Amino acid sequence: MTRIVPATISVVSALTLALSAATASAAEPTTDHQDVTEQSQATLDNKAATDDQSLRGQTGNRHHKKAKEKIEKVIVIGTAEQQIKQSLGVSVITSEDLERRPPANDLAELIRKMPGVNLTGNSASGQYGNNRQIDLRGMGPENTLILVDGKPVSSRNSVRMGRSGERNSRGDSNWVPADAVERIEILRGPAAARYGSGASGGVVNIITKAPSKKLHGSVTLFTNQPEDSLEGSSERAGFNLSGGLTDELSFRLYGNLNKTDADDPRLNANFATSDTAMAPAGREGVRNKDVNGLVRWDASKHQVFEFEAGFSRQGNIYAGDRAVNSNGSDLMDELANNGVETNIMYRQSASIAHRGSWDWGDTNLSFSYENTRNHRLNEGLAGGGEGSITSDSEWSTSTYETYELAGSASVPFKLLGLAHNGTLGFEVGQDKLDDPHSVSQGTMGGAIDGLSDVRNGKSDSKYQALYAEDNIELTRAWMLTAGVRMDHYDKFGNNFSPYVSSSYELTQDLTLRVGIAKAFKAPNLYQANPDYLYYTRGNGCPNQFPSQGAGCYILGNDDLDPETSVNKEVGLQYQHTGWNASLTYFRNDYDGKIVSGLVPYGENDNGAYLLQWVNADKAIVEGFEGNLKVPLIGEYGEVLNWNTNITYMDKNRNETTNQPLSVIPRYTINSMLDWQVIDDLSLSFTWTRYGTQRPQTLTLTGADAAGDELREREPYSLLSLGANYHFNDALRFSLGVTNLTDRRLFREATNSAAGANTYNEPGRAYYLSATYSF
Repeated sequence: MTRIVPATISVVSALTLALSAATASAAEPTTDHQDVTEQSQATLDNKAATDDQSLRGQTGNRHHKKAKEKIEKVIVIGTAEQQIKQSLGVSVITSEDLERRPPANDLAELIRKMPGVNLTGNSASGQYGNNRQIDLRGMGPENTLILVDGKPVSSRNSVRMGRSGERNSRGDSNWVPADAVERIEILRGPAAARYGSGASGGVVNIITKAPSKKLHGSVTLFTNQPEDSLEGSSERAGFNLSGGLTDELSFRLYGNLNKTDADDPRLNANFATSDTAMAPAGREGVRNKDVNGLVRWDASKHQVFEFEAGFSRQGNIYAGDRAVNSNGSDLMDELANNGVETNIMYRQSASIAHRGSWDWGDTNLSFSYENTRNHRLNEGLAGGGEGSITSDSEWSTSTYETYELAGSASVPFKLLGLAHNGTLGFEVGQDKLDDPHSVSQGTMGGAIDGLSDVRNGKSDSKYQALYAEDNIELTRAWMLTAGVRMDHYDKFGNNFSPYVSSSYELTQDLTLRVGIAKAFKAPNLYQANPDYLYYTRGNGCPNQFPSQGAGCYILGNDDLDPETSVNKEVGLQYQHTGWNASLTYFRNDYDGKIVSGLVPYGENDNGAYLLQWVNADKAIVEGFEGNLKVPLIGEYGEVLNWNTNITYMDKNRNETTNQPLSVIPRYTINSMLDWQVIDDLSLSFTWTRYGTQRPQTLTLTGADAAGDELREREPYSLLSLGANYHFNDALRFSLGVTNLTDRRLFREATNSAAGANTYNEPGRAYYLSATYSF
């Protein structure tokens, strides 16, 4: 007898095993299907219950039927989401990886070691060069969607976007402390398109540790000390606690305190424009305070409810950063030397979720809320003062709120003799921005038709989305996953996003995988606000349209279209007894990137040119990703294994202007040796090589760059060594050295004046972590 059952009975089991075995270089996908024989239904039920505790966001199917004397043969077909997570463009960082290589503060420090990942700005301007964020496949940080437990994080959207397309933001990868993370999933290219707006480059899903039935807890202390006293050190303390309250109720609670000092203002002193000018700023410091609690109610063996709430505070430690001002000011110099908090972000989140298992399939339903208050000293909005702090006493607050209701149902079925697992889902949400300071720039060059003197800093966007997808077993060796998503935004209209991927087992060890998807990103609420105004008195006017004496304006545009991209990948994967090798070609055809325009649509009565944010021409991102895992000692490398990934960027440019979308290395190689010396001691060695980074050849105004503006950042390597020692069952230590050879690089300008030399690469540092568990 053959029966089709929902995926999570044993595909979740397989996925859990794959994730626990995954290395930091790439996930090791499981087989696309499984035949489960010689097991009773009760055994499967118990396995699903175990998986449900260990794998967040999944619910095992526990269909209770009358005992049968005859053992059934069960064919299990994964959902489209589970199948997509086996694509070549997917990598996983496990909690064990985080223990072996703990980040000093931001999870981006580890995520950058994955294939296809860089840390960059959202443009090639060089502004805020040390506030680099996760960039997947060269599409820019704004096209990387950050999720926590599958829920979008949007705090960076509370930070004003300047004319260059940059935000003075640390991004959204630092809201969850490393000690609270169960794993991190990085989905690139077509694998990410199903997640909607903002996922054109990919998705980073940070999955926190789930509640346990028994009382468990841990306390971790961490320090990172640079060898150079001018570089900022880090200290961190955190705790995790989870356990059962009753037979049906369990909880999880984590908290975190972290302080990462700012780099000393003298760090880049050799690159000050004069003896009296401020040097380009080093890395900004940050104080983190995080607390998060979750209560889980197992209402029955089939129904799970989760109630979660969290609060975080991130206060910066000012290092002297500014957007375009090369010389700085006495005020900014004083604030940097005193280590003042000039920006404090408060993030509150809450959610309610239900996961159900029924006779016919699985359901997920959740409501989430996020509120970010971005409280900062006022900064100049335009011209040469853009991004420069203008007062030590005048503060403003930008508030960003998101609401989202999301649900899905997955149903296994058989059609035309083929096994399917179909999913229907929806999302309904609203984003709201209130930033009165961002619209306070005056019309210095005269009135503008349609723009009042009192402008509104409030804007919002409502959206609805429906999606349908199916995972189909065409043959025992061939799986096909197809889906379509329809999004409607009240301000930007409809967007249609189809996606399809397929895997075919050429041999028992060799698999061909292909995927294609259309992705999009809706305009942000600064770009789309017609009251958002930028003004330059003259030097910032487009090169082809120099000031006529009254300067130039750039206005928000409520008639923008979403950015779109067609993402494609094809690759081969080889897996055999601990070996894992893959090579993937990817190409993204990018259309409609939103930029500040260089061609006026008119002028005012005083002769000031009027420009807007516009959708630009086509761009292309193209390259290769490769992975190689070699088990050196032990059949599966359990004693000594070598993991390497490489990313080669062949193209990353605007097709009309031939300008880079962002400044990223030509190639990146991450190579890691992990050695389990004895049961209680492991060692790891990491080598990273970054290729040449080339700057833009046109300035922000469209003029030809010249001199130092064309300087490249030459290739360089970083080496690190770490150890992890279990003193006993309760006490664990991690220690190591980063940048072993002390290969240091410096930020040489506040903008693109030094070409691609826009960020600091810190020197040798020593870290120590101690964890006590009970």
